[in-house]
Amino acid sequence: MNLVEKVKEEVVNIAHTIYKEALVFETWGNVSSRPTESQVVITPSGIPYENLHFVDMVVVDIDGEVEQGRWKPSTELPLHLAVYKARKDIKAIIHTHSIFATAFAVSRQDIPVVIEDLAQVVGGPVRVADYAQPGSNELALNAVKALGQEGNAVLLANHGLVVLGKDLSTALQRCRVIERNAQIIVWSKLLGSSFILEPEEVSLLRKKYLFDYGQKEQGIKNETV
Repeated sequence: MNLVEKVKEEVVNIAHTIYKEALVFETWGNVSSRPTESQVVITPSGIPYENLHFVDMVVVDIDGEVEQGRWKPSTELPLHLAVYKARKDIKAIIHTHSIFATAFAVSRQDIPVVIEDLAQVVGGPVRVADYAQPGSNELALNAVKALGQEGNAVLLANHGLVVLGKDLSTALQRCRVIERNAQIIVWSKLLGSSFILEPEEVSLLRKKYLFDYGQKEQGIKNETV
């Protein structure tokens, strides 16, 4: 199995996982990965997650021309391509419509850092990009602008969440962590206020996670992005 075929398997497996975990709804949301600098594997448009198979994945070049696949690629292809072009460090993107993260998106509020896992895995608060129509080039540009060169996730106003990673497993972990933090914040407001961690503390938690967390050889980072 060549690299593109392997990535097709990974993309469809992640698509099934985010559906089972209720991070997406019906046919909304999408997943992609970049097996080479010039190719992107992405989920097709409008097909229910439970019906997706390996052969349904669409391969496009970096400018969006379809190379393989019988279906149209996701309508959010411009968003995925814009991120890949702007961020050479990124190899995987997951766009979810999870309930609590999307609640922040429709409120147009950033998800702040209130517990350590968001600081460690995402590296900071999740900002909200300016609103634009789904599937539009404007939406893509707004997301890229909000992400900058270091952001690992962004909320799309009145829409959902976009998460980046060096691979799909990293992006999936970030989706889970962000949704959990959003839920904790919402529940904590029932008790009073959410106390946000200071930027200096967030930076320290991130560095300790990258260099000291888990079982690894001394001096090897926990992750690269």
